[in-house]
Amino acid sequence: MKEINQKVFEGERALFKAHDLNIKNSTFQNGESPLKHSKNLNIEHNIFKWKYPLWYSNDVQVSRSTLKLEAHAGIWYTKNLKMDDVMIEATKTFRHISHSELTNITMSNAAETLWWCNDIKLDHITARGDYFGKNCENVVVDHLKLSGNYAFDGSKNIEVHNSKFETHDAFWNCENVTVYDSTLVGEYLAWNSKHIRFVNCWIESDQGLCYVDDLTLENCSLVNTDLAFEYCTDVNADINTTIDSVKNPINGVISAPAIGEVIIDDPDIDKSAVKINVRRQTA
Repeated sequence: MKEINQKVFEGERALFKAHDLNIKNSTFQNGESPLKHSKNLNIEHNIFKWKYPLWYSNDVQVSRSTLKLEAHAGIWYTKNLKMDDVMIEATKTFRHISHSELTNITMSNAAETLWWCNDIKLDHITARGDYFGKNCENVVVDHLKLSGNYAFDGSKNIEVHNSKFETHDAFWNCENVTVYDSTLVGEYLAWNSKHIRFVNCWIESDQGLCYVDDLTLENCSLVNTDLAFEYCTDVNADINTTIDSVKNPINGVISAPAIGEVIIDDPDIDKSAVKINVRRQTA
């Protein structure tokens, strides 16, 4: 590979269709789309200061680099991307990317980031911003710290481990989501979704977990959560804390040490289809 070291690039499409390059210690100044349609690049210790740096690219590795605030909408329609130890200050950074791995990334302004992306691995990511992960498919997440609302709206086939979410309306309109060993704080969790599973999770969600088809919770804490499970089907909930209140689940089994209130006030609900197991009575 040809090496480019300690260069400053300016102007639109500075390295258009670049390929087989090792780019080190360089800065991309003003000028849109500097690496558009590039392939087979190794980018290390670079700074991107303007819009659309990596569009329609393939086989790109980026490490120890920075995307500044003005590097808006930075990486779209790119395949086979690997990023490690990167700081991203810009919004809307990833869209329509596929078969990619993001590791040790900090995104301080991650609004509308990671949309319509497929076959993605996220490992040790810190992000702040609304609408992170919209309409994605086949995503594996480990050690994500996310602060921002509407996370993963409309996504499918999502697997999450060891993560922390501070977000309301997370996992809305989703299908096939499993979350392990994670903390989720924010109201209205996982509404209007299908095939949702939480394992060993700590959840605080006002009116959370409603309108879900096929909902499973295994050994989960459900704290400060009221009116849970409204119009949920096929519920299998094993909760290890007191549930404040349960309202109108359609069918399934809900087990907890105590439940403050069970509300079945919809005449169309068949009470016999819902089994409530209270392991000790409320004092």
